Amino acid sequence: MIDIHCHILPGVDDGSADMKDSLNMAKKAVEAGITHIFATPHHLNEKYANVKMDIIDRVVRLNESLQQNNIPLAIHLGQEVRIHRDIFTSLENEEILTLNDNGTYLLLELPSGRVPTYTHEVIYELLLKGITPIIVHPERNKELIENHKLLFELVQEGALTQLTSGSIIGNFGKSIQSFSKKIIEHNLAHFIATDAHNIGSRGFTLQHAYGTITKAYGIERTFYFKENAEQLLKDQSPAVEKPVPFKKRILGIF
Repeated sequence: MIDIHCHILPGVDDGSADMKDSLNMAKKAVEAGITHIFATPHHLNEKYANVKMDIIDRVVRLNESLQQNNIPLAIHLGQEVRIHRDIFTSLENEEILTLNDNGTYLLLELPSGRVPTYTHEVIYELLLKGITPIIVHPERNKELIENHKLLFELVQEGALTQLTSGSIIGNFGKSIQSFSKKIIEHNLAHFIATDAHNIGSRGFTLQHAYGTITKAYGIERTFYFKENAEQLLKDQSPAVEKPVPFKKRILGIF
């Protein structure tokens, strides 16, 4: 399996603390059936700044350590970028790192409690530059939970989304789990990833999530998500199904 969102790089954010921690995470990932991981440290989320060249250097070193320790896991380039007004200045300054550094797909994080008013503009401008934003864990965003239609609009405008495996299996609570299911049912989800930060409470639950999806929606839906991750690894375009609009609320209930 391929995990497109993981905080496995040592000592750069709220994920792995050091190389020992990263190797332990890698072992757990392999045990969980994962063969490839995109290392996606936080960037410009008000706490952490991890620019492109630093990430590239750390990924090289982590891959060397994995080989030295005979851990069959490949780490690939990535970054989780918090949306901000100056994102295009960061792009010009070579601070931003797209997945595989191919200039095509970018993990984009929204603030947990809201969707900035300039989000539509950023998505539009990124697409003009040939970069497709993948909005990470939209199911955990307070404004999107309260306004499902807004997520539909963002996807209709060209953004893709990545759900967290822990959300699908209920690790973040029933409300987030329920919204995750709605996102899948309305063809608004394109990838599943762990967003793993450690080997404990924020670990590698991808297989569990895929099992849950298979049970609820059939094996074809699971193949869809797995194949989309493979497409990213190959620097190819993932499949995108036509989004289904949400029905209007009646008395606050769907």
